[in-house]
Amino acid sequence: MFSSIHAMIPSDADIANQTLKEESNCRFSSFSASDAVTLGLSVRKRFRGSSRHVKGKGMVISIQTIAGHTLFACTAGDLGHPSGEGDVSLDSWACIESMISVVKRTSHSSYYVEKGMSAMGKTAKQMGVEGEFAVRGGACPIWLENAPCCPIAVAACYSGASQEDHRLMSMTVRDYLHKKQTQCGTRLSVVSSILAPEMPIPAPAHQEHRDSLAVSSYSQSEVRYIHQEKGWGGELASEHMRAHTPFDDDHEA
Repeated sequence: MFSSIHAMIPSDADIANQTLKEESNCRFSSFSASDAVTLGLSVRKRFRGSSRHVKGKGMVISIQTIAGHTLFACTAGDLGHPSGEGDVSLDSWACIESMISVVKRTSHSSYYVEKGMSAMGKTAKQMGVEGEFAVRGGACPIWLENAPCCPIAVAACYSGASQEDHRLMSMTVRDYLHKKQTQCGTRLSVVSSILAPEMPIPAPAHQEHRDSLAVSSYSQSEVRYIHQEKGWGGELASEHMRAHTPFDDDHEA
């Protein structure tokens, strides 16, 4: 019985592979400061609706570009509340900065690095992520579709629970990406329907109709030639052949 229960629990290697697969499937077509604010507020809203926040847990959230420019930062919880219920402190911000440094160093989520190290039996020193790096879940890279060299930004949250923080951030990023793709697909379909209306395909004329047009044009040329030969005057013929414009009568003397 215990062996079957142990088999149901995924290993660190399985978790690392699953995390890496999730990262490869999350690619944004674009990511702006407005996207960072929307994503950060969504993370905050979901955490405030969780049981951890009800129990008094707090969280810090930070979204930065890969160069370190802060796009979004906020606290969900009390910082130094007199009641002692909130557990957010200045150390929380120091820890989340260390998690972001792991993503910048490895171009992978901090949770993937944590589980990968455990699966290989490596230490932080052996992996080169010691000192200023905090190897725990909660920081995820933001990738662009046309920029495979490195992430464009890092989205991170920290509440002290590695697995829960990673799950919250990764699910929020995935859901927001799906929402953007759905909206983009709707706009493209609307724009294509406006800019590219269905054009009727001209039907080819029948052979009899083309023959009648050819005979008609030939007859008109013959009549004009006969009129000119009989002395009706080139002026009259040219007058009948000249195209009248709607403003000819207004300019007559």
